[in-house]
Amino acid sequence: MTNKEAIVALNMVNEIGSARLAKLLKFFATAQEILRAPEHRLIASGLNEKTAAKIRAIKNQDVEREFNLAKRLGLNILIQDDPEYPQILKQISSPPLALYVKGEIIEQDESALAIVGSRLASFSGLSLAEKFAADLAVRGITIISGLARGVDTAAHQGALKVNGRTIAVMGSGFNQLYPVENKKVAEEISENGAVISEFCLDEKPLNYNFPRRNRIVSGLSRGVVVVEAAQNSGALITADFALEQGRDVFALPGKIDARNSAGTNQLIKQGAKLVTCVEDILDEYNFKASAHPAVKNRIKNAIDANLNQGESALYDLISNQPVSLDEIAEGLNLDILQIFPMLLKLQVKKLIKPIAGKQYIRN
Repeated sequence: MTNKEAIVALNMVNEIGSARLAKLLKFFATAQEILRAPEHRLIASGLNEKTAAKIRAIKNQDVEREFNLAKRLGLNILIQDDPEYPQILKQISSPPLALYVKGEIIEQDESALAIVGSRLASFSGLSLAEKFAADLAVRGITIISGLARGVDTAAHQGALKVNGRTIAVMGSGFNQLYPVENKKVAEEISENGAVISEFCLDEKPLNYNFPRRNRIVSGLSRGVVVVEAAQNSGALITADFALEQGRDVFALPGKIDARNSAGTNQLIKQGAKLVTCVEDILDEYNFKASAHPAVKNRIKNAIDANLNQGESALYDLISNQPVSLDEIAEGLNLDILQIFPMLLKLQVKKLIKPIAGKQYIRN
């Protein structure tokens, strides 16, 4: 059995995480030796009888089945030694021993933001989650969420709507995808990012798995945006993990008498940044659009899809350097009065902004 196979085998025991494995490796030389150790030696290393018995119960054919089934499902299994394992996730206190990945994790995903919120979100909450996700994704920022009903699903769909990247973190194994109605969404996500899980393939969506999932949602992200959350909701657990991991926390304010706004409003009281538009989030970072050509093309196509030919030509003419109104008119060979409606539309879409001296730059 290889080191990777041994670590995946140990990952099948829920009680074994990164911290526990590190202690075991001080007692045993390798992961393979842990699996070969008799029960009394495992107990001597600090494990209780129940956990020791689970390790002893692992058979080679169990591990072989796990890898074979993962291959049939089109999954890649990563451990921390693999170069594809997300570097940002290694920074948290308890990174997953293994990640089952459907899709691809790329360099752009190091600049990611999580969007989380209530499973029972209002229409307004769902709309805002989708809008924020789309506005961020079209700028080349990867959207992370938990594939749950409500805000999570809306966030994934917002990114997909503009052909942006999104990563879904599951609270169950791939053989127990939850919720089942998100199977099609999960397939779309895997084609525009990745669906990932730290759980072995047959792990059910048990309640205690979701906080573990939430630490990965925040761990993969530079910051967490909470859209709607009641008191004691899972979204607030994700925000707590974010703070522990040194990530930023943003919250959308809501009505003071709305149940799903109680948690977000409390976060703002406690110091989370109040946000009403994506610019409030982007102001905190120096995010750059990915240099990945396919991503750049998807972003440009998503922008162009909402512009007519004249507006698209105007947008191409304006850059990060100030362009005067006269230069725009000359470049388009149009009268200034013809240009004003197009300028206004691009400003409303927050694609450009005016600056002093009747000049414009990209937003």
